[in-house]
Parts: sequence; C-alpha cells; structure tokens
Amino acid sequence: MPLMAVSNPHFFPSSPARYLPRATTATTAAAASSASDDFDYPLADPSLRWPNLRFPHLPAPRFPAAAAPPAPAPVSPAHVEEERAAEYPASSAAAIEPLDARAHRGRVKKLSKLALRRARDWRARVAGLADAVLALPPGAPVDDVLDDARAAPDELALVIRTLGATSWRRALDAFEWLARSGAPPPRAVAVVLGVLGRARQETVAEEVFLRFAGEGATVQVFNAMMGVYARLGRFDDVRQLLDTMRERGIEPDLVSFNTLINARAKSGCLAAGVALDLLHEVREAGLRPDVITYNTLISACSQSSNLDDAVAVFEEMIASECRPDLWTYNAMVSVHGRCGKAQEAEQLFRELVDKGFMPDAVTYNSLLYAFAKEGNVEKVEHVCEELVKAGFKKEEITYNTMIHMYGKMGRLDLAVGLYDEMRAMGCTPDAVTYTVLIDSLGKMDRIAEAGKVLEEMVDAGLKPTLLTFSALICAYSKSGRRAEAESTFDRMVASGVNPDRLAYLVMLDIFARSGETEKLMSLYRKMMKDNYRPDDGLYQVLLAALAKADQCKEIEEVIQDMQLVCQMNPQIISIILIKAGCISQGTELLKKECIQGYEPDGNSLLSMMDAYITMEKHDEGLSLLECIREHVPSSSDLISECSIMLMCKKDSIAAFEEYSRMQMLKCGSLGMDCNLYEYLITSLEEAGFFPEACQVFCDMQFISMEASKKIYESMISTYCELGFPETAHRLMDDALQSGISLNIISSRVTIIEAYGKIKCWQQAESLVKGLRLASGIDRRIWNALIHAYAESGLYEQARAVFDNMMKTGPLPTVDSVNGMMRALIVDGRLDELYVVVQELQDMDFKISKSTVLLMLDAFAKAGDVFEVMKIYNGMKAAGYLPNMHLYRSMISLLCRNNRFRDVELMVVEMEGAGFKPDLVIFNALLMMYTAAGNFDRTIQVYQSILEAGLEPDEDTYNTLIVMYCRSLRPEEGFTLLNEMSKRGLTPKLQSYKSLLAASGKVELREQADQLFKELRSKGYQLNRSIYHMMMKIYRNAGNHSKAEHMLELMKEDGIEPTIATMHILMTSYGTAGHPHEAENVLSSLKSSSLEVNTLPYSTVFDAYLKNGDYNLGITKLLEMKRDGVEPDHQVWTCFIRAASLCEQTDDAILLLNSLQDCGFDIPIRLLTERTPSLLSEVDDYLEELAALEDSAALNFVNALEDMLWAFERRATASWIFQLAVKRSIYRDNVFRVAEKDWGADFRKLSAGAALVGLTLWLDHMQDASLQGSPESPKSVVMVTGEGEYNMVSLRKTIRAYLLEMGSPFLPCRTRSGRFVVKAYSLKMWLKDSPFCMDLELKDAPALPKLNSMKLTEGCSMRAGLVSAFKEIHERLGEVWPKKFSRLALLSEESRDEVIKADIQGRKEKLERMKKQGIAVARKPRKRPQRAKFIRGQRTQVASK
Repeated sequence: MPLMAVSNPHFFPSSPARYLPRATTATTAAAASSASDDFDYPLADPSLRWPNLRFPHLPAPRFPAAAAPPAPAPVSPAHVEEERAAEYPASSAAAIEPLDARAHRGRVKKLSKLALRRARDWRARVAGLADAVLALPPGAPVDDVLDDARAAPDELALVIRTLGATSWRRALDAFEWLARSGAPPPRAVAVVLGVLGRARQETVAEEVFLRFAGEGATVQVFNAMMGVYARLGRFDDVRQLLDTMRERGIEPDLVSFNTLINARAKSGCLAAGVALDLLHEVREAGLRPDVITYNTLISACSQSSNLDDAVAVFEEMIASECRPDLWTYNAMVSVHGRCGKAQEAEQLFRELVDKGFMPDAVTYNSLLYAFAKEGNVEKVEHVCEELVKAGFKKEEITYNTMIHMYGKMGRLDLAVGLYDEMRAMGCTPDAVTYTVLIDSLGKMDRIAEAGKVLEEMVDAGLKPTLLTFSALICAYSKSGRRAEAESTFDRMVASGVNPDRLAYLVMLDIFARSGETEKLMSLYRKMMKDNYRPDDGLYQVLLAALAKADQCKEIEEVIQDMQLVCQMNPQIISIILIKAGCISQGTELLKKECIQGYEPDGNSLLSMMDAYITMEKHDEGLSLLECIREHVPSSSDLISECSIMLMCKKDSIAAFEEYSRMQMLKCGSLGMDCNLYEYLITSLEEAGFFPEACQVFCDMQFISMEASKKIYESMISTYCELGFPETAHRLMDDALQSGISLNIISSRVTIIEAYGKIKCWQQAESLVKGLRLASGIDRRIWNALIHAYAESGLYEQARAVFDNMMKTGPLPTVDSVNGMMRALIVDGRLDELYVVVQELQDMDFKISKSTVLLMLDAFAKAGDVFEVMKIYNGMKAAGYLPNMHLYRSMISLLCRNNRFRDVELMVVEMEGAGFKPDLVIFNALLMMYTAAGNFDRTIQVYQSILEAGLEPDEDTYNTLIVMYCRSLRPEEGFTLLNEMSKRGLTPKLQSYKSLLAASGKVELREQADQLFKELRSKGYQLNRSIYHMMMKIYRNAGNHSKAEHMLELMKEDGIEPTIATMHILMTSYGTAGHPHEAENVLSSLKSSSLEVNTLPYSTVFDAYLKNGDYNLGITKLLEMKRDGVEPDHQVWTCFIRAASLCEQTDDAILLLNSLQDCGFDIPIRLLTERTPSLLSEVDDYLEELAALEDSAALNFVNALEDMLWAFERRATASWIFQLAVKRSIYRDNVFRVAEKDWGADFRKLSAGAALVGLTLWLDHMQDASLQGSPESPKSVVMVTGEGEYNMVSLRKTIRAYLLEMGSPFLPCRTRSGRFVVKAYSLKMWLKDSPFCMDLELKDAPALPKLNSMKLTEGCSMRAGLVSAFKEIHERLGEVWPKKFSRLALLSEESRDEVIKADIQGRKEKLERMKKQGIAVARKPRKRPQRAKFIRGQRTQVASK
C-alpha cells in the first residue's frame, strides 16, 4: 500500500503499516547492491534500534534483508555515455542533495561581531562533538559523548548532519539518542532523513519517518522523505506523500514540487508533454517556478531526449523572466546533442559565452558528446582541444564519449589508444569506460580482447556492473560462443549482480537455439520469478525449441504463463505458437476463442496465414479459416481476403483466379482493402505473372484506391519486365508527387535498365541528364546507363560515361567495367576485350573474377574454344574457378566441338571444386557421345543421371532415342517414347524422324506406320521429308501401293509433291519390279507443270536396268534425248552402277557404249584403255562434278570404283581412288598410317571403293611393319558403319573380304560397324600371310568374260567365294578367319570332308566332357542386352 494512503493524523502511531510503500522494481542495481551491503549493521533493524517498541506491522517479507529487489530494465552499453553526460550536471545540482539546502545556500545573513564569534564557537563545538562520536570504537554507544555535551536540539541536528557526511550509522545513533531524550525537533528528523537518503537507506528512512512524522511534522520533514524517494526514482510514492501533505493541511512549497519533478525525472523517460504538465501543476499551486524548477525539468527532458518539451520549458523560462544559469544552458546543450542537433548545440554554446557565462567541463563534455554522436571526428577533437585550453582536464566522461564514438565507427585502434592514454594521464578508467570498451570490441567481433578488458577491470579493483556483464554476454552470443556466454552469466550471478531483462533474454535465446531445453526452462522459471517477462520474439524462439524437442508439458506451462501471468491476448498467443511450430496448440487455442465469439483482426490473422504457409501447413490454415467463418459470421469478408492472401503464397495464379471470381460476385467489401491488392500484386510480380498483376492494378485504380509503396515498386518492376519503361517512369513520377517515399534509386535503375533492354537508350540518357541537372547522380544510376548502352552495343558511349566517372566521380566499380565489356561483346568486338583489359590495368584497375567470367562466357557463346581454354587456364593459375553457369557454357562448347578429353577433365575439375554436374551438363555429354557414335559412354552418362537422382527431361529422352536409333535399336527408342508420354514430356520431331528412319532400316514397318499415324493425330507440322521417309520405307519393302497412298496423304495435308517425291515413288516401283509403273509416273510428270530433269528419267532407267531389261533402258535413254533432256552425271552414274552389277561383261560393254553414243565415253575407255589424255579428262570431269550439289562427284566415283573392281581394272581403280582423295571427294584421312595412329574410316564409300582403300591401307601398314616406322598403336580400328550403299552393306562386304584373306580383324563387341585387331597380330599376319605377299593392285591383262563380284544378301563378294561362304556358315556358323580361309581354298569334296570331321570332333568332345561331368551348356553369344537401363529407370521411378 502507498506510504501516505490516509489523511487521519491519528493513524500514524497506531497503524503505520498503511503508509508503507510497495516494494517496486524501479530500484537501480547499484542501490540494491548498496542496500544489501548495509543490512549487516545490527541497528538497521527497527526492532533492534527501538527494543522497547513493538512492530507488529513489519512482516518479514516487507523489507527482505537477504535479497536485493529486482534490477531495473537494462540500459544498453551504447547509451552509457549518454546517461553519464546527462547526469553530470545533475551531480553538481541540488537534485543530489535536499533541495531546501540548495534553496537556502545562497542566502547571505549579516551578523554582528558577537554573533559571528558565537557562530564560530558553535561550529567548533559541533565539529568537536562529531569527531568525538566518530572516534568511538565500532558498536560503542554514543551516550558517553552526548550525555555530557548538553547540546541544544538544533545543535544536535547539525551534529547529525556532520556525522552523516562520514557515517550514516553514527548519525542514526546520534538521532536515536536525541529521540530517547524526547520528541526530536522536525529539523532533526528532516536532517536524519536526508542523511539516510544520501546513504540509500530508504528502509531505515521509512521507519524513522513513520516513527516521528506525527502531528508536529512540517513541510521540511515531508520534503526530506520525498527527497529519499526521489533519489530512488519512486515517483508514485513522492506523489502520494505530496497528496498526504495536502490532506493534513500542510501546504507544499516550491521545494516540494521541485522534489516531485526530480522524482519524475529519475523514475524513467518523460513522455511528451509530461514536463509541461508538471510545470503547469506548480503554477496551479500558486507558486512561481524558480531556476531549479526549470533546470530540473530541462534535465529530465534531456535524459529522455525530449527536445520539443525541453525547448518549450526553456521558452517558458525566458517568458517568465527567470534568468537561465549555466546549468540551464548545459542541459539545453545536452538535450540538443542527444537528439542529433549538434549545430544547434554549438549555437547554444556560443550563446552562453556571449551572455557572460564561463563554460565548465560539463558544457564542453555535452558539446563533445553532441558531435561524437554524429561521428564528427574533426569537431570532437576541436572541442577536446578547447576543453584543455580552458584549463580543464580530460575526465572519464570525456574519454568515455570519444572511446564510444570510435567504437561505433569501427576504429577500435583509436578507441584502445584513448584507453591507454587515459591510464597514462592518471585518469583512472571507471566502470563506464570499461563497459564502453567491452561493448565496442564485442560489436566488432573482437571477443578475446573484450574478455581481456573485463579481466583488466577486475584487476583494477572495479566490480563489473550489470551493463558490463550484459555487453560481454551479448558479444559472446553474437559470435556464437555459447559456452563463454553461459560462463559469463554464471560469473555475473556469482558476483552478486542480479541479471536484468536483457541478460535473461540473451541467455534464453542461447539455450533455445542450442536445444538445451532443461537449462532453458530452468532459467525461464527464474526469470518469471524475478518478475521479468520475455517479449513475443523470445517466446517464439523458446516455444520453437520446445516444439523441436517435443516437450509438450513444458509448452503447456509456457502457454499458461502467457495467459495467466502475462495476460497476453489470445490472438497474439496463437500467432506466437503457430510461428514457433506449435501448430496444433495455436490452432486449437484460436478455434476455442472463436467458438466463444472472439473475432480476430485482419493483420493478426494474416500473420498466422504467413506462418502456416512458411511451414507448409496449408490444410491447417484452411481449417482455421473455415472455423472462423462458421462461428464468426461477421468476418466473412476478412476470411475471403485471407483465403486469397493464403493462396498468394501457395499459388499466385490460383489466388488471381479466386480474386477474379470474387470480383465478379462483388462479395461484401472485398476489394476495398489495400493489403489485399498489395499481397496479390506483389505475389504475382514475384511469380512472374506480369499481365495479371497489371489487371489487378487497373482494378485498383478503377475504384480510386491509393496504392502503397510496395504496390508502386512492384508495378514499376512489372512494367519494366513487360517492356514498358515509359509507363513505369510515369508511375514513379505519380508516386513521388503523391508523397510516397519509394526506393527511388532502385526504381530509377530498374527503369534505365528496362530502356536499355528495348534499345531505347536515348530515353535512358534523357532521364540521367534530368537527374544530373537536379541533384546529382548516384553511382548505380551511372552503371545502369552504361548497361543500357551495352544492350545496344554502344561501347563508345559507355566508355564516355566511364571516363566521366573517373574524372568527376563517383569512381567506377566492377559493375561499370562489366558494362563496358558487355557493350563490346554485344557489338561482336571480342578481339578488343583484351585491349580494354590492358587499359584498365594501366589505370590500376584490378580485373575482377566477374569480368573474367564475362569474357569467358562471351568466347564460349562465340564458339572460340582456343580463347575459352586460354582464359580458363589463366583463371586456374590465378586461383579463380568458374561458377556453375560458366561450367555449363564451357562444357557445352567443348561437347559441340567433340573435345572429349577436355570435357572429361573439366567435369572432374568441376566436381573437385564442389560443383555437381546438373542435367544440362549431362545432356551435353549425351549429345556429344551420341553424335560421335560412342553409345557405351552415352549409356554410362544416362546411368550417372539416374544415380545422381536427377529427373531426365525432354532433351535427355530425345538424345537417347536418337542414340538407340543410330545403333539400329529402335525398340528401346519406342520404350523411351512411351516413357515420355507417361511423364507428360513432348518428343521432338527429330526423335520421331530418327525412329522412322531406324524402323525402316531394321524393317519394323508396322511400328513405323503406327508412329506416322501418331504424328498426324497429334497435330505435328509434318514437312516433306517425313513423307519422303515413309515412302522410302515402303519403297524398300517393295510396297508401291502404300507409297502411292502416302503420296495421296501428302496432298491431303497440303504439301505439294516435288520431283524428289515422284522420284521416291518411281524408285519404289522399280524396287518392286514394276518399271512400267515408274514410267507411267514419269509420263504424268511430263504432262504436269513441273520442270522435269534427269532425276526421274534416271529412276526409270534404273528400274529397267535392275530388272535386266538393258535394251529397254537404252531405248528410254534415247527417248529422253528426243524429249530435249540432255543426259548428265545422274544418268552416267545410273548406267555405270548398272554395268558394275552386270553378270556378263558384254552386257556391261553394251550399257557403257550407249553412254558413248550419248557423248560420254569416259567409262568405256576406263575399261578398255589407259592413256594420259584419259586420266586428264577424268580429272577435269571430277573437278566439274565437285562444284555440283547432291554428292554428284562422290556417287560418280563410287560407281566407277565398283565397276573397275568388278571387272578387275584394279590399278585404274586405285588411281581413281587417289584422284578422289586429291579432289577431296574422299576424306584425306580415309585411312592413315601415322605415328601411333593407324586406322581407317570407309563410311560413305561404295563396296568397290572400300576394297580399294582397304588394300591400299594394308599395303601401307605392311611397309610400316617391315620398316618399323611409323610405330603402331596397341590396337588398330577400322570403321565401316552399318549403312548400305545401293543395297550393298559395306560391313558385310569388308567382312567377307577379310575372312577370305584370313585376316585377324574381328568385329568390335562394344560398337557396331567397327573391326578391331591387336597391332602385334596384324603385323604378324601382314608379314607371314600368303595373301599379303603381293598387295599391289593391278589391272587384268584382259577383261574377264564374267563379273568377278557377286551380290548376295546385301554382301558383295568374289563370285567364286559365294558357294563356299554359304556352305561354311550354314554348317559351321561363325568361324575364325584363318579357319575360314583354309576351308575356302579347298575343293568342294575336300571341304565337305573337313567340315564333317569338324562336326564329328565337336560331338565327341562334348560327349567326353559330359562323361567327366564338366560339360557346361555353351551359351550363344548375344548382342548387348537391350532395354536394361530403361528397366532400371522404371524400377527407380516405381521406388520413388
């Protein structure tokens, strides 16, 4: 109960308990510590001081002696100097002592000589009595001294005051002696109360006041007790004492009100207007405020940084003609400094000097603090110099202010230097100094040094204060040093310093984040016991830690504290619980409140929705909304808006659709809340739905709703993204005119960059010019303009801006340099990049990693592998590594250039740098290996994709389909196609084309037909090549009716047939053995508007010639000439190819003579003669054909090679082969015998050309083997491919030729279309085999009567070998080449006997093995198992 709660004077002796004040928490830590130390004095207890009295009104818990009251709210170390600077003037003011003493201090009394002599004797007597009392041993009574003194009561009052300056205990003893002799006079009571107040012994002072403040109590006694409370900041108790004075008829004087104002100043920050209310209260009491009143009010405003009230009080002081003194000006300088008005503080300093006041140390320190707060080092140093010149020393407050300033600026070297100077100058650092230094070091993460400063403080004999410990604990917490923070906290508690709220909060946060729930709850309970309450943020952290540890019981305990102890709003509790992850508890609590009719507000509900979305608890959020909608019908509009906002976070487009639906229904007040539009527009903008965001903004404008800052910024960004920077520019101007404080720099940069993207650099330039004339340009604006120029490739303009920045500032940055480089790249001037780099280095610019990466990316996109590798190697040497984007670009570039080794090394380096290949890189590898035909590596890469847990995309599947099609495994391709369909992926048209082509090659005609129908049904835009491909499939199958049907479909789909189309149709007729149908097509072509060339005629010729109707073919040739169509290379090639397949030499001569009759005699002459002029003519004609398209020269040479090889003109064939290589018709590396590089690639060659090339290659390798140079590799590879040329398989032809020779070349097991041999075996065979004794190609002396080659089952082999080849393979299967060659050389009878013996020997061997029990069924060799990776993928998908 308050001290003076009643006004009846008779209650004082009988019921003093009603006047005892409440134990408050406003007592400072220092006071608490002091009080705790003084309670060990035995006479401090009233029951001991007055044993003859009973004190039933003093229960034990009232004034505990074992524990100090809770400490006040902590003060941040950053404000230590501010408080010290503010209290410094107060230390010399009357507020520190009884205000009546100051009020009378200045009065001068004129005394007579006798009175003066008596006064001196009196003072000497008082001093003597005081010295005698102080000289007594501790605990000795004062009676022996005072009994004999016979001093008057007023004289004893002075003795008590004198004793109080040294020992409040002896002063109390003297007062007790006076009280035992009778009722002490009011003056003595007031004096002893003042002594106890200065000694911070408020408990003893209360008992003295209750004992002796009876009916004779005067205003001085009340003022003294009010002064005791005022020192402690107990304003409520001072106010109650003032009211009690009035109730008892004691009129408060000015000292009473000054004490009241002083108490209010010490009780905490003054709210705005409180100072003026107190001043008005003084005037209403009929008193005139004096200088102390005004000074106390201004000092209180200074401590609260309340500038407006301080200025108002000062102006009131001037208006009331109360002259300000130095203290007044000091307080005014202080309050302006605290409020960041250093210039005004300096002006007041000059004003007080002009008015004749001499600035003291407080004045200088207050001004120094003002400049230190704004970081004006120059002014601070100047004021410090002036302070020294004025004759003052740098005091603790001076050093503390400067140390704190340098600490906040991060210049700890200067702060530590001042600390060392302070000690060197003999100025002992106090607790504030150490605290400021520890706080500054902690904020700069120099934790070890902060700990050392604390040890120095202890070594200096200073006890660390609460602020000191709090600063160090905060520093440890900030740096994550949990153990040190906990140790410091324990040390603080052990040293007797009670934790404040900040210390509790920091330690609770540490325990919560480290998951130590037992320590967390223990400290939390102690904090609650000490009457400190966590804030909402800490409750959230605490509950999150408990939820993570699944401590349900503790969570319920905390919820009860929040409800019962803290009396928190249920809605706030729910929000905290939901954000902390206690979803069920928070939801149930709010549902319970809603069922009882509680209506949540919009902002809180929206905050909860954010928490639900963050933790992906959308169902719980919707459930809560439905509960609120059901039980709080008035909140339906709010629920609708929250539903849309909830969907904004989850699915922006769904939220937009719901918003559109609600707009159409015009539900309630939906659409009238700016928050709804802000959430919807910002979420749409963040999700990239820019048109939808524009529509919502237009709806908002239609209803004349004012846009918020976020809406303006989102719409400016939206319009820029849509390519409308003019609209964004206008919107920004509207926002500025409306007084909305946008992030103006960011908005302007966005607009300028948008102008650059649409190549409107003139508008960007105009915007920057306007800014330059108005208020100057920020560096980011300049950089944006450089990038706007860069988008248009305007390097010169970008360089001009760069040079201007170098000249006038602000200085360019890396972004500026990158903009210039970007301009060169866009303009395609990559060769100038190095020149600019050199110029920048000459200007002392360090080329950043981002610039190097930009150059690397540019060269990678340009496909310059050399420059890319050069920059990349330079980066590695400099310690730079590319980012993931550049790794993708470089690897893709190297893959496109088939740099296999470089790609594999870069992938290894990338993994070593901590990057994992992503799907883009894997897809690039897939395409590279697929293009190279390395299908094994392709499948390995695909396996790596699955092992990495990546989902294959369209590119992955399309590449794999192409790979399987190229390896003639379309079945796996169809499986992947079905897999893509299941996953919703769309195959590329190229994938379908590859499947069609592969299906045609492996004769999967039904699948091809079905795939083509699927293509048409899905609406693909089929081009002419697809139809041609299907017609070729039907042509090869001899199904000319389907080819005709395909032609009709082609016309239905709006694709006009061409000559090539008709050629395919005619070829299909020819293949089916219907040359007359092909001729009918030709006739229809003649009657059409199409220009008929030699291609369709050649098709008809080919049809008749393949059918063996040579005379009809020649007749059609003559008809073509009569139709006015001159024969060309296509006709010659057709007849030469037919001649090469003629079984009789005479038939071949007949065909070639027909060509001679048409004016082309080269083929017949090549068979019958070989003159120098003929060679020259062939060379000239090949040169002529090389200029034509459609591989005219290649087809012609291939046909010649087949003919010459077939009729044993093989030297001529060799000469034509070498001439074709010279003319680049054949590749120059068609075969090679180089150092450690022996190999051949006969793809695109006809059978005859390949056999010529193979013989020449074997001859070169034989020479190298005999000479020992060039050195061979370990293995030799020959590539034939799987393709066919004019229905002749090159692989089969080469295989038959090698088998006949007994060659060690064997088919490659891992890659089709390749033959491999160990170099050692090859050399031995070339040296020892009789077939290699003479590899020289020679012409036969005369033309044979029959063709030496025969075409059988797609294989062109020597005619005499056909029967032996069939017999051996049919009876023995695959045999080794040596065995085959031996068998082939035998006569039919001998070969039959050997084969029978071989078969019988196999049977006998198998029987012996069975008898021995070791027989194992021999597994037939199989091709690599198909579709196993597809099955693996399915398994992985199923497991997921």
